[in-house]
Amino acid sequence: MKPFAVLTALLLCLAVPATAFAAKGHVHGTGTLDVAVDQGRLAIDLELPLDAATGFERAPRNAAEKAALEETARVLNDAATLFTPTAAANCRVTSVEVTVPFLEGKGAADGHADIDARYRFECATPGALKGVETSLFRHFKRLYRLQAQRSGPGGQGAARLTPKQPALSW
Repeated sequence: MKPFAVLTALLLCLAVPATAFAAKGHVHGTGTLDVAVDQGRLAIDLELPLDAATGFERAPRNAAEKAALEETARVLNDAATLFTPTAAANCRVTSVEVTVPFLEGKGAADGHADIDARYRFECATPGALKGVETSLFRHFKRLYRLQAQRSGPGGQGAARLTPKQPALSW
């Protein structure tokens, strides 16, 4: 009975959107990263203020700002470049979903805009998966912190990722 309860709890964590774990309020330069590991699957959910990626969080006013939105979407859709799971786990990207506000004409009503992204990996050797490193800080210079939470076979934990400490380990 106990293994079933643990599996159910992990699956519930995967179903909860990243915003449920986010710190209260919208803070420029700070995003959230939620990581869940379950039987060879690695799920990463990212919420990032649009300002941290583009320098603005409103509809683009010119061609350069429209290009910045498009470049942000291009970078965020390249999961294999953004996230590096433990090499020995032999993980591969299985799905990517990225929503960049204003890219398709839709924006935020409250004046704050967040990027939402979901990344899924399958790992051939899940027992070797001990962490994941991100290159988000190299791509987005206005991003200075990710509040990270993880859940998996080894339990739950939290960490603060920064440009100097871009890896989450367990």
